[in-house]
Amino acid sequence: MIPNFDLKNKVAVITGGGGALGGCIAQSLSLSGLKIAILDLTSESANNTVEMIEEQGGDAIGFAANVLSEDSIENVSQEIIKKWGRVDILLNAAGGNMPGATIAVDQTIFDLSMDDFKKVTELNLNGSVIPSLIFGKIMADQKSGSIINYSSMSVDRVITRVVGYSASKAGIENFTRWMAVEMALKYGKGIRVNAIAPGFFVGNQNKKLLLNPDGSYTERGETIIRNTPMKRFGKAEELNGAIHFLCSDAAQFITGVVIPIDGGFSAFSGV
Repeated sequence: MIPNFDLKNKVAVITGGGGALGGCIAQSLSLSGLKIAILDLTSESANNTVEMIEEQGGDAIGFAANVLSEDSIENVSQEIIKKWGRVDILLNAAGGNMPGATIAVDQTIFDLSMDDFKKVTELNLNGSVIPSLIFGKIMADQKSGSIINYSSMSVDRVITRVVGYSASKAGIENFTRWMAVEMALKYGKGIRVNAIAPGFFVGNQNKKLLLNPDGSYTERGETIIRNTPMKRFGKAEELNGAIHFLCSDAAQFITGVVIPIDGGFSAFSGV
């Protein structure tokens, strides 16, 4: 029997949907016939993605929402239910990093800014937990749904300098597995919670770390490429296949897993 990858008419919520990676998967999923709610910190960012979806014939709505505010996410969830009546998929794509939670080349761990460390861990971890709880409650009432979190290669492979980001993503992996078990045991087999662990994808936040102004690799970029068997950085659209699979009924017996999308980085010993 051919697995059921059909997502037509399902309702997806994407936090951080105005960003590069979140916006890319939103456009991809819309081509499969999903109705998509785009959440981002500003309505302008959210609506930019909505416009791109509508230009390709998709159905989407944008919301300004703060993933660290329970009231904000709760209010948005009620608006989505009023419009579409259900939520089938949640993609927690909101997150990020900041300089103070990253150790500069001329610094050590003892120069870490605890204020920035707290902000980064709160954004990445709490910013996934809060939407998962609020939209997860809707899924629990429905007895069906799929939640997908964003982890990172920095969890299983120590990536120098990015201490705050790495710690928060490790928390996301643990929460993913914990919630997967909780939802299946208490609310049935129809609710699944998984995560993807992207390798290195060039974006606005890491571009200067990985690429020189002329487009050549920085020293750090070269180190990453040497340790990536496919010898290149990932492209945003290369996350879409795994996410589409996890959203679909083809993955109906998969929960509590983290899928690396990294060009072989996590498999390579360097030898």
